[in-house]
Amino acid sequence: MRPTSGEGQSHRGASSAPAAAGTGVAKSRASGDHIVRSLAFALFQMIVTPPYALLVLALFWLPPIPRYRFITNWCAMNLWAARVICGIRHRVIGIENVGTTPLIVACKHSSTWETLFLSRLLPPLAYVAKKELLSVPFFGWGFRLASPITIDRKAGQDAMSQIAKQGRERFAQGFWIILYPEGTRIPAGKRVRYKTGTSRLAIEMQTPILPIAHNAGWLWPKGVMGKRPGTITLSIGKPIAADAMDPAQLMQAVETWIENEVVRLGDPRSPGID
Repeated sequence: MRPTSGEGQSHRGASSAPAAAGTGVAKSRASGDHIVRSLAFALFQMIVTPPYALLVLALFWLPPIPRYRFITNWCAMNLWAARVICGIRHRVIGIENVGTTPLIVACKHSSTWETLFLSRLLPPLAYVAKKELLSVPFFGWGFRLASPITIDRKAGQDAMSQIAKQGRERFAQGFWIILYPEGTRIPAGKRVRYKTGTSRLAIEMQTPILPIAHNAGWLWPKGVMGKRPGTITLSIGKPIAADAMDPAQLMQAVETWIENEVVRLGDPRSPGID
């Protein structure tokens, strides 16, 4: 005897209820696991960072490049901890686009991960950062000794010439230059218009821009919590020449490549896990 329409709907609803409940329990457990792993990683950083910063300060007398190498060992330690504690791994495509001639790097900024990782992947990098960052306890003190290029917002129109002057000094020391054209970390899946500071610096210094995209923001978002296991993909594009476009055109070319690549790389999180 066939069940009536109402009986069939009731049967299907009853059978789907345990599945939905199971999915909810799995998500709840995964969320709890992410919280525990994120807190454990934060504890690791709290334990490691202060003494390492003091070690960096004690080595102020080292030449810029050896000092930078020592400082970025802290980055390597954090990447190791992220892999072991949080299950965050990585893969790189386009590494053949990194040559030996100094370049200006323009990278997608959606996480802390890319700062740590690029410091270990690429030649020594001089980060362009606001001057106030140097005052942050421990991190800022060590960052000051990593030969950054600092922006004084009070300088106004003279800021670019100051950055270019520092940039040439860093090139002479063996550094490349890196900027985040978005200006701040942007949550994964969102997009803002890129600022032209990167392209104006590239044109001023007649140096190509190396565009870099990644999907780290899905696995390592801004903030202490929210880290998820998975594999981050970082993609390096071909250098974009700075001598054939004005700042707006050059920045648009960089933005288009990076953002299209970010879309192509997609969300690396496991299906069904928020």
